[in-house]
Amino acid sequence: MTISSSLNAGVSGLAANASRLAAISDNIANASTYGYRRAETEFNSLVMTNGGRSYTAGGVQAENIRLVDERGSLVTTSNPTDLAVRGRGMIPVVSSSQFAATGDAELLLTSTGSFRLDENGFLANEAGYYLMGWPANLDGSIPSYPRDTTDGLEPVQFSLSLTGDPTTAVSMALNLPATDTETGQSGDPYNLSVEYFDNLGVSQNISLTFTPTVPATGMSNEWTVVMTDSAQDDAVIGEYVITFDDSRTAGGTIASVTTVTGGAYDDTTGLLSVDVAGGPIEFDIGAVGENTGLSQLSDSFAPISISKDGSPVGNMVSVEVDENGYVSALYDTGVSSVLYQIPLADLPNPNGMIAMDNQTFRPSPESGPFFLWDAGDGPTGDIKSFAREESATDVAQELTDMIQTQRAYSSNAKVIQTVDEMLQETTNIKR
Repeated sequence: MTISSSLNAGVSGLAANASRLAAISDNIANASTYGYRRAETEFNSLVMTNGGRSYTAGGVQAENIRLVDERGSLVTTSNPTDLAVRGRGMIPVVSSSQFAATGDAELLLTSTGSFRLDENGFLANEAGYYLMGWPANLDGSIPSYPRDTTDGLEPVQFSLSLTGDPTTAVSMALNLPATDTETGQSGDPYNLSVEYFDNLGVSQNISLTFTPTVPATGMSNEWTVVMTDSAQDDAVIGEYVITFDDSRTAGGTIASVTTVTGGAYDDTTGLLSVDVAGGPIEFDIGAVGENTGLSQLSDSFAPISISKDGSPVGNMVSVEVDENGYVSALYDTGVSSVLYQIPLADLPNPNGMIAMDNQTFRPSPESGPFFLWDAGDGPTGDIKSFAREESATDVAQELTDMIQTQRAYSSNAKVIQTVDEMLQETTNIKR
C-alpha cells in the first residue's frame, strides 16, 4: 500500500540521518585528534517496483565510509621522533601488548605518531604501538627484504646501555710519490697510522710503512707495504709488494699486488684482508687499473681519505629519523649509526581499510594488498620528523552538515507524523 510505503520511507530517512549525525559527532569530537580520518555518510536511494498508477516509496539507505586518503595539515613539534607522512603512504606499527604476548603481532598502519623510547628501548607511541622497520647491517646498509609481506620487519629497538661496534672494513685513498722509485733516491719510507676499534670498543692502530724500491737504473714503480697491529705488540699482520702502471692510459694506477704475508689481494674488488687481534679487517686499496684507492703520481705523499666502520663505546643521547626513513642513533662520542629503515606502505584503495582504535588502520580485501616502499620512492611521499598530522576534520563544514542533517531528520519526522494523521483519518471513516 502506498501510504504504508511512505511511512517506511520516513523511518528509513530517520535512521539514515541519525547515522549521518553519528558520523558528524565523531568527526567533531576528534577535531583535535592527531591523524584522525573523518567519516562520511553516503545516502543511496532504494527503488521499489512500481506498476500501474500508484507509486511505492523505497526510502533511503545510508553507508558510512572512512576517508583515509584525506590528509590533515602538518604541524611542527619539539620531539625528533614525532613523525608524519608528507604525501601518500602510511607508517607500519604493531600493538605492543599483542607483540609481547605472541611475538608476531598484526601489522597496522598509521599516518602519524609521537614515538618515544619506552623502558625496554622500543620506539612506542602514547597508545602503545611499536614503530616497525627493517634492521640495518653493521655498516648501516639495509639488506634486501620482501616488499609485499611483513618478513624482515621488526619493532625499532635501541640498546639502553653502553654500546660499540668493532671495525671490520677500512677504505683508503692515498697517493705515493712516483719520483721516489727513481734511481738515486734515498728510499726513505713513509708511515701512516689507521685507527680501528676492537671487539671491546678500545681504540687500536694499524701502522702502515710504505717503502719504495730504488732500482740501479730507471724507475721501478714498486712499493713494499708492511702492516703492523698495536694490539699484538706491533706484530706484522701483512706485507705486500705493489707495482704501479706507468702507461699512457693507466698511469699511476695499481698494476699488480704480490702477497708476501697476510690475506690475499683480490684484483677485481681491490680488497685484502688482514687479521688483527680481534678478527679480520678488510682493506679497500683499489682494484687493478682503477683510479681509486692507492695511486702513484707526481712527487708528493698525500693521504686523501681514510674511512672505516665501527665506533668507540658510547652512550646513546638521541634518536633521529630522516626523510627517507633511516633511523639513526647518536652517541656522546659524536658517532652516528644507522640502525633501521622505516618503509611506507601503499595500497590500491586506502579507503577500503578497516579503521581501528587510536588512528590505526588494518588492510582488508577491499583495500587491496599493501606494498612497502622506501620513503620518497614510487608513489609515496617522505617522512617528516619533528611533525604531527592534524585531524582531517573541518569543524565549519561539519557544523553546516549537522544543520542540514537536523533539518532532514525533522522533515522525515514530519512525514511520519503526516502519515500517522492520514492513517488516523482512515480509521475514523464510518461505514
